[in-house]
Amino acid sequence: MVLLVMERFKRQEYLRETANNYFWRTYTKKELDLVEERDGKLHGYDIKWGKAKPRGPKEWTMGYPEATWNLINRDNYLEFIA
Repeated sequence: MVLLVMERFKRQEYLRETANNYFWRTYTKKELDLVEERDGKLHGYDIKWGKAKPRGPKEWTMGYPEATWNLINRDNYLEFIA
C-alpha cells in the first residue's frame, strides 16, 4: 500500500497536480488509505491487493456526499499511478 501511495505522490509531482493528501479514519476504525483534495473536491482511495470487493465506508459517503470513492486493486493500480 505504501508503495502505491508514494508512486501516486510522484505522479502528482510529475504532472504538476496540486493536491492536498490525507489519511481518513473513524473512531470505529473505518479508513481510507488516501484522500486527495483537488480543485475543492475530495477523492477517496481504498487500496486492497486481495480479491475482496469492499464497499466504501458508509461514514465516508454520508459525511462527504459530494466526494468520490475508488477501490484500487491489482486490476487497476497502474491507472492509479500512471
